[in-house]
Amino acid sequence: MKVVGVKFRDHGRIYDYDSTGFTLKERDIVVVETERGPELGFVARTPLERDQKNFKTLKKVLRPAGQQDMEQGQRNLFREREARKICLAKIHEYQLPMKLIGVESFLDGSKILFYFVSEGRVDFRALVKDLASAFKTRIEMRQVGVRNEAKMIGGLGTCGREFCCCAFLKEFEPVSVKMAKEQNLALNPQKISGACGRLMCCLAYEVDTYSELKKDLPKVGKRVVTPQGPGKVSQQNIIGQTVKVALDDGKEVEVGFDEIREESLFERVRKGK
Repeated sequence: MKVVGVKFRDHGRIYDYDSTGFTLKERDIVVVETERGPELGFVARTPLERDQKNFKTLKKVLRPAGQQDMEQGQRNLFREREARKICLAKIHEYQLPMKLIGVESFLDGSKILFYFVSEGRVDFRALVKDLASAFKTRIEMRQVGVRNEAKMIGGLGTCGREFCCCAFLKEFEPVSVKMAKEQNLALNPQKISGACGRLMCCLAYEVDTYSELKKDLPKVGKRVVTPQGPGKVSQQNIIGQTVKVALDDGKEVEVGFDEIREESLFERVRKGK
């Protein structure tokens, strides 16, 4: 089976499609199956031979885009721009508490989707009526969260790479402050929050590795004995598997995990620690 990578926008995820029976090259325009019917996309990754048993269900490339498909796609593009312009004007006219973030028209023109963000429920019945009258097709208003807004608009994260949610994430996983603590990250909202204002998705990528490496390291505040003398752990270097120890004589040293041992109860009692 030949598997090709298809994108629907210049930014965004690459989706795998079965291109068996077609000879395709990068940047070719194709018509593919989607959950909402045929859609136009372009080849972002050239076809590769893959074992079919590794893919449970894979949607198919229906055909290379023909002249009629290209013309329809161009008409839809102009239609989406016009729909966005009219929708923004109507939102302003009706003073609706919503932010329009995207407009998509089905390839066959049977429906136009309007994506918006709002803090609460919005009564957009009058808006839908006006849009349906203007475009003579079905209108769907779809409310999304701030994470989906970032995914749809796209951009670059603080790491300099494309947003993970936009590039490859299939679903949003729960992310918590505990994950940042587990990795010894500074709990500064500006440092650990993404463009969407929520905790960065990448906090979840390495937390299991950090937890595994951290479990054998002595905790901060723990009394230990080093080759330079006894002291208290002041900082952990989880990746390097070392700790900084504030020695009883006032010095601070960094030592490897295998160079230290826990101070015994007898030693603590003797020193009054």
